Amino acid sequence: MGNHSDGSPNHSGTVATAGQNEVEKFQDPGIPPHRLRLADTDPKAAKRAERQVALLFGISVVGTLIFLVAYFAIDLGDDSSIATIRLQNALLGVGTAFAMLGIGTGIVHWAKALMPDHEVSEERHAIRYEEDRQAAVRIVDDIVEETGIKRRPLIRNTLLGAVALAPLPAVAIFGDLGPRPDDKLAHTMWAPQDGKRKRLTRDPDGTPIKASDVTIGSAFHVIPEGLNELQEGKLNEKAKSVVLLMRLDPASLNPSKGREEWGYNGIVAYSKICTHVGCPVALYEQQTHHLLCPCHQSTFDLTQECKVIFGPASRPLPQLPIAVDDEGYLVATSDFHEPVGPSYWERDSHERSINS
Repeated sequence: MGNHSDGSPNHSGTVATAGQNEVEKFQDPGIPPHRLRLADTDPKAAKRAERQVALLFGISVVGTLIFLVAYFAIDLGDDSSIATIRLQNALLGVGTAFAMLGIGTGIVHWAKALMPDHEVSEERHAIRYEEDRQAAVRIVDDIVEETGIKRRPLIRNTLLGAVALAPLPAVAIFGDLGPRPDDKLAHTMWAPQDGKRKRLTRDPDGTPIKASDVTIGSAFHVIPEGLNELQEGKLNEKAKSVVLLMRLDPASLNPSKGREEWGYNGIVAYSKICTHVGCPVALYEQQTHHLLCPCHQSTFDLTQECKVIFGPASRPLPQLPIAVDDEGYLVATSDFHEPVGPSYWERDSHERSINS
């Protein structure tokens, strides 16, 4: 039992015992013998593999063309059916899949079947800047030579075609982003038109609201007059213009300087769009006078000009200045004095231009 070759100091082994100063190292097993592939020994097999790689790159080209045809040839107008939309989505997905899959599998098959697969080992050496640069150049040259791209024009040309066409779907999608918004995010339909103030109307039927309709503790979901008559861009305009209208005891309100006339006898109106990520602030607690966003629980205090008292929102809800016209209907005296909704990269400059 005392003669174990893996632990005895008298025998070569891989385990060091207590007091042993040096552990014997493994011998370098070396690189296993290289096994030739069929394409290395049979020119016909190499040519067949080359055609297969070219076919895969060709599939990528066809996939890109399918995407472009589906994107531009199938017109999605206002009267498009669900079947048409599904057909375009299916063709776009299939085209993108074949475009990406063809390039990826083609390169993998090229590397496995035609590129050199010899295993090499290289000793670590001291860093020398000029020698390293020259070595890097040689490595790049060796890589180009080993790929065989110079002597295989069929693969080279199909790869170039696939790579050239592959970005086109992304370019087409970016083109659908539309023109720059400029200052459209800073303005809503509440701005007076031709000197006429917009009435506050009920959402969604568009019925005008009189001041006498708004009792203490009530809350109205409001849209600007004329919104329902829009033929184009109705949803975009509504997304910016929806308002919550409430009435409190005037003594409980604390308007800041310059905003004393923004309400009417305790009736105030604030944007319904949360300043966090744009969710609709639709919950009103009558007893606490708090407005709550159901998405991330941002809470706004109505008695303090909708100041944020809880949650991730970073600024108060914009207030809509209102008054009463000669017929007793509530009207907006101006547009919001700041852009509604969440912050964006030009909000500060838009706010300065609105108030200038």
